[in-house]
Amino acid sequence: MNLEQGAQLHANGVRQHYLHFRGPGPSVLIIPGIVSPAVLWRHVGEWLSEEYNCFILDVRGRGLSEAGHHLNYGIDACANDVISFVEATELDAPIVVGHSMGGRIALRAAALSQGLFGGLVLVDPPTSGPGRRPYPLSKAKTLRLLRAAMRGEALEELTASGVVPWPLELQRLRAEWLSTCDERAVHVTYDDFHGEDCFTDLAQTKEPISLLCASVGGVVSDADLMEMREVRSDLVTVRLAGVGHQMQAENFDAFKKALGEILARHGHTLERRRK
Repeated sequence: MNLEQGAQLHANGVRQHYLHFRGPGPSVLIIPGIVSPAVLWRHVGEWLSEEYNCFILDVRGRGLSEAGHHLNYGIDACANDVISFVEATELDAPIVVGHSMGGRIALRAAALSQGLFGGLVLVDPPTSGPGRRPYPLSKAKTLRLLRAAMRGEALEELTASGVVPWPLELQRLRAEWLSTCDERAVHVTYDDFHGEDCFTDLAQTKEPISLLCASVGGVVSDADLMEMREVRSDLVTVRLAGVGHQMQAENFDAFKKALGEILARHGHTLERRRK
């Protein structure tokens, strides 16, 4: 297992913080969800570094990346952060793994910069948008948790809220880092979930693409899957039985098996393209 290296750089006009787990294989860039700083994916990076060169990004307004009222937290700004990060670090066709909000950011970044990424893995991305059903995970609940964290009461709120418990070490880490998330970023992201159409972005992507979705929580419905396959007939889809939206924490073993198989396919595709 390779030790993490935390670092910062200036790209797209902002400070971007990331974790790097150096490994032997193709580069993988993870973009976490709405209130998930990079550190909450550390266990994933440690595992992936056995076969991949793994980077985990703190999205602006989260973790140790730049935050504040001067920042635009919209999806275009976040997507351009990812593009600039890949260019600044000179990553060669990274496979981008985007969870939840991170999946939406990955799609927009791919639509804006065709050919930059080696592949996309969307993990339970919100499919809401104009004229579509709302995102099923409550903004009010997210804000209640975030505000508890600001008071230093995140662990108590997580325990009392009835959310599926994470392993204790991850739960404590989550409670520790939640307060680094800017509430304004949460509001803007939820607005974008309903005001931006990810299916339009999906139609503009050219990279090999896979979808890993939960069977609990209703973020990606069967009807969504059918529509996504109509847009991208080559979409590889995996639905994990018995797991929820935060599958990387709630059931890491199942998540690890599924993501490992998906990344292996993307890695083989990259190898064939480079020969």
